[in-house]
Amino acid sequence: MAPSKWPADILWLNVTDSTNRYLREASGRCDNLSVVAAIEQTAGRGQGTHTWHSQSGMNLLFSILYRPEKLEAKNMILITCATTMGILDYLGGKGVSARIKWPNDIWAGDRKICGILIENKLDGAFVAESIIGIGFNLNQVQWPDDLPNPVSLRQLTGTSYELKDELELLVQKIRRRFALIGSRDGESNLQEEFGKNVFRLPEGPA
Repeated sequence: MAPSKWPADILWLNVTDSTNRYLREASGRCDNLSVVAAIEQTAGRGQGTHTWHSQSGMNLLFSILYRPEKLEAKNMILITCATTMGILDYLGGKGVSARIKWPNDIWAGDRKICGILIENKLDGAFVAESIIGIGFNLNQVQWPDDLPNPVSLRQLTGTSYELKDELELLVQKIRRRFALIGSRDGESNLQEEFGKNVFRLPEGPA
């Protein structure tokens, strides 16, 4: 079932250390599916101990607050499915074919265009809320030498994008996918599509 209220506005910050941290601290005052975005993020995180590099004002750095209705913790993969498939929907609309690298990076070809960090808060056997941090490479064209395989949408399409317009479109695509959670058919379709689009890198030597 789609949420009865989707906030139309996205809160934009000029600078913050982490949109995930900001949204976590503000979550009690936020509606379901609220979004906080930043022009510059000084301590963005990736999976594990990784950091997220982004030039100021070049990319989409944002977090989404999601409060599911009766989503069992054992099914929390649906949050990953909805998020990643929404991003693939957005990229498909730009003519870009992409895949999901397990568990939640987005690759265009053999290069990484988006990273996702999901932090779940549980209430017993259920997910009380999730904060989904997303770093999406939009306009950046120069990268540090120690990043192995980054790419931006601008590099793929040759087009320069306006941050706020593109974030509104991307968030719309993700919210539409979240609306499928809570429906048996919707959840089944999410998992099926995710399964068709996800891949794992080969295991390296121990």
